[in-house]
Amino acid sequence: MPKITERGELNASRIAMAFTVLFAGYLGFNPPDFAAGTVALAFGLAASSLFPALMLGIFYKRMNTAGAVAGMLSGISVTLLYVFQHTGIMFVQSTSFLGNMSPNWFFGIEPNAFGAVGAMVNFIVAMLVCRFTAEPPIEIQQLVDNVRSPFSAGAATGH
Repeated sequence: MPKITERGELNASRIAMAFTVLFAGYLGFNPPDFAAGTVALAFGLAASSLFPALMLGIFYKRMNTAGAVAGMLSGISVTLLYVFQHTGIMFVQSTSFLGNMSPNWFFGIEPNAFGAVGAMVNFIVAMLVCRFTAEPPIEIQQLVDNVRSPFSAGAATGH
């Protein structure tokens, strides 16, 4: 471990931070659509994996671990496969095998919007898996009921 003063450590961290910011700025502009594509991919992946599991966990009493995991894996897999086969793996165009052309799109859905289809796949797979696996324990089902309509909440009052 090199001997470095606190001031030296602070200066080294500032220099490293400056290089990191410059590198992130370079990636944001080159290629031009990298940042927008990454953000769209992040929202699509969240829509295809997390959203259905959260919604079913709150509003579907039969939702269990197996259903949530199977749904999340299927939704995110379908979305990633579609996005990367059209835009290339991590947006490297030379790795694309269908091309980013609209005639190749599934029902005209562009790759950045395919998270909605992944979410539908997630919902369907999760509900099917929950049908064929054990129900969650009764206390978990009661917890779901309590989340939807809390028992301790009093009646509405006037202002």
